[in-house]
Amino acid sequence: MQSTAMTSDVRGSMVGVVIAGGRSVRFGGEKAVAVLQGRALLMWAVARLARACGEVAVNARPDTGAEQLARSARLPVLHDAAGDPDGPLAGVKAGLLWARELGATHLAVSPCDVPLAPDDLFLRLREAAGAGAAHAETAEGRQPMCAVWPVSALPVLTEALADGAHPATWRMLEQLGAVKVFFPDAESFANLNTREDLSRFEALLRSPA
Repeated sequence: MQSTAMTSDVRGSMVGVVIAGGRSVRFGGEKAVAVLQGRALLMWAVARLARACGEVAVNARPDTGAEQLARSARLPVLHDAAGDPDGPLAGVKAGLLWARELGATHLAVSPCDVPLAPDDLFLRLREAAGAGAAHAETAEGRQPMCAVWPVSALPVLTEALADGAHPATWRMLEQLGAVKVFFPDAESFANLNTREDLSRFEALLRSPA
């Protein structure tokens, strides 16, 4: 169990961003605003980040439901920089720029489609990261979209995205020497990608177990 002092210290040095700029092709609609247990997937991610972060923003494409929902919740909306390639690292870069403006040392990054992730995910990642980076890992492999990045990584990431390149997110974290934090419940990191997944997650959350 995290102490109140530790939680307060983490929240003072780290801000968070939900990456919600994907096109959700397999879902057949904008996944970030799909409702699970009466709450949009985007807001599940926001609530989890808020447990460990002083402020939370949303990385979304302009004129989307995710942007509208974020603004209605009075959350900062971060757009990818013009010329940056499509992909999550453009959203991470936007988040790091915002974090630097706020004077934070770290940025917690969450996808919008992992609603079952542990509540203490980002507190554990921040503790493990120290001055550097950390990301989740399960028996099924790396979970690079659930990560904590140091703001000092901004120049490295900016260079990596130059000329339209978009390296794998896990490779960038590996380049930064990110600590891997193991979580035993791989199912809690399952992505919600289809309407069938949404129904399955609803059933899981209704189950007494």
